[in-house]
Amino acid sequence: MSTIAIWFERRFDFTFPAELLPNLLARLRGTPARLDEALRNRPHSLITAQPASPARSLWSAQEHAGHLLDLEQLWLARVNDFVHGADVLTPTDLQNRRTDEANHNARPLEDILFAFRTQRIQLLHRVARLVDDPAAAAFTRTIPHPRLKTPMRLVDHLYFVAEHDDHHLAHIWQLIDNKPL
Repeated sequence: MSTIAIWFERRFDFTFPAELLPNLLARLRGTPARLDEALRNRPHSLITAQPASPARSLWSAQEHAGHLLDLEQLWLARVNDFVHGADVLTPTDLQNRRTDEANHNARPLEDILFAFRTQRIQLLHRVARLVDDPAAAAFTRTIPHPRLKTPMRLVDHLYFVAEHDDHHLAHIWQLIDNKPL
């Protein structure tokens, strides 16, 4: 299968054991390096080119990177939802207006990569503080996801973030490799 699934059509199975947390944290730590590898030292015209098939992806490779940056605040807010026992996880803008309006192609790539790495480190540090607290209720609490309408544990949320990262990295690689989406 060479096509990337449409994100909003994806379904998730959150029945895996919570013991996968270290693996998920490793994936999340690795995203900035994988993003950097995909984009750095590539021609600006390549990473900012709009896709030839806009029906599947409206963003350039650099805009996908910017989108990952745009969502870091949401991921952190949702971690805090687990800490504070929110009734429902913080919702996102399903239209992705922030990314569409950000003009990420006009920004220096290095700024996007640096900001993403910085914000991802903040997310990981927040989770690490919880891991260091064996009594943290955040790991036993479940909170409904606003779009999926399914209860999620903190470990499920982190899996969701890692899958979202990989979804956009797959788009980036297809755009860079000039393959149809």
